[in-house]
Amino acid sequence: MGLLDSIAGQVTGAITGNPGGTEAKLLEAVSTLISKSGGLQGLLAMFQQKGLGDIAASWVGTGQNSPISGDQLQSVLGSGSIRDIAAALGLSPGDASNSLARLLPQVIDKLTPNGQVAEGGNLAEQGMAMLKNLKF
Repeated sequence: MGLLDSIAGQVTGAITGNPGGTEAKLLEAVSTLISKSGGLQGLLAMFQQKGLGDIAASWVGTGQNSPISGDQLQSVLGSGSIRDIAAALGLSPGDASNSLARLLPQVIDKLTPNGQVAEGGNLAEQGMAMLKNLKF
């Protein structure tokens, strides 16, 4: 488990009162997903490559976040990644992709408060700030 994963679990547990809950595990999955994708820029590039760059760009921008469906998210991440996340969360792949589709726009929005993807910076600090502002 990485530093951001650990922080996600601790902060989400404090926010929700449920340190091992599904919300915390979902945030850990999102954190892992961002890390494995080469950071936020890498993840956003995956959306661009799959033709969903405009949706992901709305999450970075300062306006309204465009929704994404679980099926669209699966087309970007791949069914294998969704299955792995679902297994880790104890959810069906459909439930996992739908939950991630609900959470990922919020996470990316909070990680880019000024409408821009930060170059470098302290990911742990960004993660803590983002997690404090999430509402479940």
